[in-house]
Amino acid sequence: MADWHALGVDETLHKLESSPRGLDDSEVERRQAEFGPNRLPGQAGRPWWRRLAAQFHDVLIYVLIAAAALSALTDHWVDAAVIAAVVIINALVGLVQEGKAERAMEAIGRMLALRARVRRGDRPVTVPAASLVPGDIVALQAGDRVPADMRLIESHGLRIDQAALTGESVPVGRQTEPVAANTDLAERRSMVWSGTMVVGGQAIGVVTGIGRDTELGRISTLLEQVEPLSTPLVRQMNRFGRRLTGLLLALTTAIIALGVGLHDMGLGEGFLAGVALVVSAIPEGLPAIMTVTLAIGVQRMAARKAIVRRLPAVETLGAVTVICSDKTGTLTGNELRARELITAEGSIAPGQLPGAGETFRRLVEAALLCNDAEQGSDHNDPIEAALLGLAEPAGIDLAALRRKRPRTGLLPFSSERKLMASAHGQTLTVKGAPERILSLCESTATASGSMPLDAAGWHERLDGLAEKGLRVLAVAAGKSDGAGAALDESRLSDAGLRLLGLVAFSDPPRAEVPEAVAACRRAGIQVKMITGDHAATARAVAEELGMAGDQPPVTGQELERLDERALAERVRVSHVFARTAPEHKLRLVEALQANSEVVAMTGDGANDAPALKRADIGVAMGIKGTEASRQAAAMVLADDNFASIAAGVEEGRGVYANIRKSLLFILPTNAAEYIVVSLAVLAGMALPVTPVHILWINMVTTVTLALALAFEPAEEDAMRQPPRPPGEGLINRFVAIRIVWFGLVLMAATSGLFHWEMAASGEELLARTLAVNMLVAGEAIYLFNCRQLLAPGFTPGTLGTNPVALAAIGALIVLQLGFTYLPAAAEVFGTAPLSARHWLTIAALALPIAALVELEKALWRASLGRRREPIESQIDNRTDA
Repeated sequence: MADWHALGVDETLHKLESSPRGLDDSEVERRQAEFGPNRLPGQAGRPWWRRLAAQFHDVLIYVLIAAAALSALTDHWVDAAVIAAVVIINALVGLVQEGKAERAMEAIGRMLALRARVRRGDRPVTVPAASLVPGDIVALQAGDRVPADMRLIESHGLRIDQAALTGESVPVGRQTEPVAANTDLAERRSMVWSGTMVVGGQAIGVVTGIGRDTELGRISTLLEQVEPLSTPLVRQMNRFGRRLTGLLLALTTAIIALGVGLHDMGLGEGFLAGVALVVSAIPEGLPAIMTVTLAIGVQRMAARKAIVRRLPAVETLGAVTVICSDKTGTLTGNELRARELITAEGSIAPGQLPGAGETFRRLVEAALLCNDAEQGSDHNDPIEAALLGLAEPAGIDLAALRRKRPRTGLLPFSSERKLMASAHGQTLTVKGAPERILSLCESTATASGSMPLDAAGWHERLDGLAEKGLRVLAVAAGKSDGAGAALDESRLSDAGLRLLGLVAFSDPPRAEVPEAVAACRRAGIQVKMITGDHAATARAVAEELGMAGDQPPVTGQELERLDERALAERVRVSHVFARTAPEHKLRLVEALQANSEVVAMTGDGANDAPALKRADIGVAMGIKGTEASRQAAAMVLADDNFASIAAGVEEGRGVYANIRKSLLFILPTNAAEYIVVSLAVLAGMALPVTPVHILWINMVTTVTLALALAFEPAEEDAMRQPPRPPGEGLINRFVAIRIVWFGLVLMAATSGLFHWEMAASGEELLARTLAVNMLVAGEAIYLFNCRQLLAPGFTPGTLGTNPVALAAIGALIVLQLGFTYLPAAAEVFGTAPLSARHWLTIAALALPIAALVELEKALWRASLGRRREPIESQIDNRTDA
């Protein structure tokens, strides 16, 4: 692709074999055949049945299918149907979520203009934008969406809003002069890009790229090539499923082989024991619990203005260690405001205008007169709209001012002259680029009149404002000869212009963002700014937010010079990245992931889409975000508020904690069931619980107790803890220790009670009924232990925070009474009624088990408390060079 921005107008037309008269119809047809339509090509998607089949390619799904098959083999069709339904629902959810990338591609395609005004055969015609070809001559005016990448050949005050492509917060002027070949995309002033908006002026350009050969097409191609990552939870579940399957098959085979070899166990009896072992170990209710937990998280996050587009993203947000945020429209409001006014008398903030000196009032009046913006209009230039905001604090009635001093002449702004002038009777007002205005002024206005212009002093002030990342406008006034409505630029040098002062602008951070950034830091999360805007502007905003760090901003050009190893180190210590292109943002996300970070990427432009897709979780803006960014993201902020991300992190951490609580509940109880059956097989004794009993226990405790944990609110200290280690599995040391010791204790209570009853009465049905109720009672009391991972579980402050848990206990009591006393249950499950003595014995064993769990948690708290360091220090340790 040629460096069109570096070529002159004549050379560009020559290379494209075009002219200002345009192409003739035959040449257009030839080029349409050669280059194709001006649209982004679609992708052929996989047929639905292939996408559906892919949803079953998962180890845990294999385990669930095996559980369903084994349940069916033991004639437990209800359980088989429930497990099969879980598998099918999960597959359908995955099928619906497929095609996100294709929708993002379609959204980028919709950014292309529908119609274009072109000159063909020296005649102006309006044609579908899809029919444009390289070399077409296209006319642009305010309100147009640019239909293709173009090199300008004429420009009359053209201003382009290219925030969606480059991240710049204000429209930029365009001109026809070539720029250096190595100029950043955002600075190529002789070009306009497909999909951007014309907000002012007029221009004529020659098409240099269409469809995939545009900058927007390049983003589309990049988006196609990006492979989205699976979420941390999905990766952990896959690893857990593989390990559980391998361990289960090995242990069960060994136990059955020993049982058959040692005790002459028959094949039928061995198969029954094997089924009991497998059914006891498989957490068949876990996927359903996970789905419900994630769905509840989605609802809670939606109430906090964070809309989740796919369930696993809920948990992913809670796992993030780094948030890469776009600046414009995310950290800031994408709304320019006057921040500082400077005259010969000094500088003030807009809020200090009431009671300020006459020099400041004259500055504001001139800025309001030399201004095309209208109050209440949605089409104002952002800088001129910001100037209107000075009227109220200055005590100026804009409409009355303009009636009193009507405009009698106008010299429109253009990027070539870098200024605008308006005449009002005998007065001339001018505003524009400070360097340009200073070159025209002879003096500076003061409270008492004027004084000679101190150009060096004003340039020093400008340098200071530039270091703050502020955009600056100079305003001057002089004498008008009152002739005609069309001003001549040559008359400005004879107008005796006096510099009234400077107005500095910024796109300020949203009011709630500093606290949100601080909350993320307290939660152990780094926040990095990645923007297409100027380095000084980015640095200034970062300093206001307290996230700049001690490293200077890194520009896109600097990134291109870094190899992967150097980039991995630089991205670890730097927090502000400026003048970045889409591929830079993508590369930064990948570098952070290579450093084992879990990355959230926020953005609102089409230029953010590839990085949003690649990040562990992409977060798009719902109001000002482009459709392309929303489709590429996993989560959309309904209020465009960065603070909602901090709220989402808290909910995400709560979701993961609830999933871990469910695991902490299910796995130790499953382990107890497995050990009970294993010991009976190895000892050659009767099974304390049969497969049908285990299925009953797993079904009722999953439907009632484990599901209640999905409704637990986030724990109070969720945002004062560091993120969990990215490589940490679902079964960490804490969970593993709990599984082993609790499983052994509950097994001992259950087996001991079974054999005690067998010795006392010799009634196997009664002993098994007692064993089943012992397991269920142990799990019921253990639920309260699991409601808090480490905090005490039986305090007044926690017992009433989850009414669902209390309702679940009530439902379980009813179910177990039916299981124990109903004749139909006795026929199906082989149960016998229990006496009051039996229930008291169960309670006497269950309560000490709960006390042991609370003692274990107290020991963990004491151990962690001795080692804990402030989270801010942990972040500093991660980022120190």
